[in-house]
Amino acid sequence: MLTSVDVRADAPSPAPEAELADLSLERLMDVRIEKVFGASKYEQKVTQAPAAVTIVTADEIANFGHHTLADVLRSVRGLYVSNDNNYSYLGSRGFLRPGDYNTRTLVLIDGHRMNDNVYDSVSYGRDNMVDASEIDRVEVIRGPSSSIYGSSAFLGVINIVTHRGRQLDGWKVTGETGSFGSVAGGVSFGRLFKNELELYFSASYFKTDGRESIYYPEFDQRRSAEPRATNNGVAQDRDAEDAFKLLTNVQYRDFSFSGFFAKRDKTVPTASFLTTFDQNIETTKDVRGYLDFRYEHEFRSDLRLTGRASYDSYSYYGDYPLDYATPGSPAEIVINKDQALGEWLSTEWQATTTLLDRHTIVAGAEYRENLHQRQVNYDDVEPRSYYLNHDTPSPTFGAYLQGEIALQSNLLLNAGVRYDYFFRSFGGTVNPRFGLIYNVAPRTTLKALYGQAFRAPNAYERFFYTYYADTRGVALAPEKIQTYEVVLEHYFSGDYRFGLSAYHYNVRDLVSQVAITDETFGFANVDRYSADGVEVEFEGRYAAGIHLRTSYALQHAHDATTGKELTSSPRHLAKLNLAIPMYKDRLTGGLELQYQSAVSTLAGASAHGFLIGNFTITARRLPAGLELSASVYNLLNTSYGYPGAEDHVQDVLAQEGRTFWLKLSRRF
Repeated sequence: MLTSVDVRADAPSPAPEAELADLSLERLMDVRIEKVFGASKYEQKVTQAPAAVTIVTADEIANFGHHTLADVLRSVRGLYVSNDNNYSYLGSRGFLRPGDYNTRTLVLIDGHRMNDNVYDSVSYGRDNMVDASEIDRVEVIRGPSSSIYGSSAFLGVINIVTHRGRQLDGWKVTGETGSFGSVAGGVSFGRLFKNELELYFSASYFKTDGRESIYYPEFDQRRSAEPRATNNGVAQDRDAEDAFKLLTNVQYRDFSFSGFFAKRDKTVPTASFLTTFDQNIETTKDVRGYLDFRYEHEFRSDLRLTGRASYDSYSYYGDYPLDYATPGSPAEIVINKDQALGEWLSTEWQATTTLLDRHTIVAGAEYRENLHQRQVNYDDVEPRSYYLNHDTPSPTFGAYLQGEIALQSNLLLNAGVRYDYFFRSFGGTVNPRFGLIYNVAPRTTLKALYGQAFRAPNAYERFFYTYYADTRGVALAPEKIQTYEVVLEHYFSGDYRFGLSAYHYNVRDLVSQVAITDETFGFANVDRYSADGVEVEFEGRYAAGIHLRTSYALQHAHDATTGKELTSSPRHLAKLNLAIPMYKDRLTGGLELQYQSAVSTLAGASAHGFLIGNFTITARRLPAGLELSASVYNLLNTSYGYPGAEDHVQDVLAQEGRTFWLKLSRRF
């Protein structure tokens, strides 16, 4: 079984937690405090990080039957995920815009930036992301982090730490099957060799037929006036998906290399973007890859230099069947081709030093050369005429400085600032972050946090609609957010912890789609939003092996001008994850409950609240090195849906009912 390493408080600790050092060894061993890397780009205890942090381990991922990053994040406090039957979208602290390409949370794989350079998007499903089985832990860092990461670290940062060779120490082969004719398989190998070379490699494949029929009342010609309505509103055999992924990590002393490749094809049932319904096949294809070379050397115990250079690529291909016939005439189907190609080179260098054995200083610089940010849109007819064929590469540069200063033995100041410059775009921006971290008692920490972040307008927003004359030359400014937060963290004796966060944020200059004329659209900085919320969480690991994590979030996000509540913004989120050993440590049952209250839709209606229950039973250390798990998702067969986006006729998109999944793996 792959597990993450527990980091306990008896490890060396800097001065701000000196009170812990005064405890007896027996009491010290009772306190379990995990470490996080993604909050400050160096390893620190979560109690010292300038953010509210949640860490999900490989054990939890296995116990609750998670397959994708979306599954993992659904279990995390204050986060929620929607799906439009094509892509998954992450909501954080009441903010989720349907169909908005996931641009406001930065996602990293082992510190490598995954947001692309065309849409600034990132995936959470089977598309372009590692399988959950390849994850050692997920670090969820809430709040603005542009002071160290630059653009897109707007609502938070998610750092995925993958497995290393020494954790597997051999081969692992996996076979899976599930509802809708779903099959999956994978092979991985990992080892730490005697010459200090460490290798990890994995390959996986997934295929599903999807739901055989999906009913959309908006396309039921018996009750809808939609001109494209047909087949009684049933999309037949339009939900297939397949994906293939490769991941490798090689490390030798101060040098390491990692590579990643993912390809996903999806048949889309929703007839989005005015395509025909259940007559011609609408498809999307996403391809993502990177090569990353990293150097890390500790010159002295108090000075570390890290450098990395990488090549990234992202490709998107969309086939959209459109009927260009005039009303009443025979169908005239033309496939509209929508494509994007992003390629970029980047390098980053960072120095981390400790002064007087109590102050940590981080300084770094980052440069990215966008080789291609190409967008193409045309109808597949001859002679070919392009609606859009645009590629204007634009380099970016960023430099940052952050200090963790021990003001007193129990009072820590974390302050950082970053300057970013976007060539051939809006220019420069400066974003700070401050945090006062006070150890009220040996096991109690209070954080007062302030942060400012930005999101640069991406190539899609800047150029996709430039074929309309009215939108040419429109300069977009970066979006800005200011967040104020108070965090209370308390660790009880043993493996029990309590967390409480209260926050307020203001968003201005939000880039939104606007109508230029009755038939043309563009983007402009027009919206302002505010949000307030409280999150509470309890986690306990009991002597009998029981693990409980439960949370509740109350949030209110609204338009700062009108006061109207945001769409896709639930007031209440409640979650429970409970893992119970059923036979020693060989058989584990994992129960997951997730409640989300009703949300507003774009049409001003409501998508009802719902409660989802999932159950997974896992058998480990079976004969011949086998491991078996069986999962049932949506136990109660709850009927629920998520709001559609502007490109959908559907106001609410229905989701899957009860499904099952079986997984068998063998290690040798």
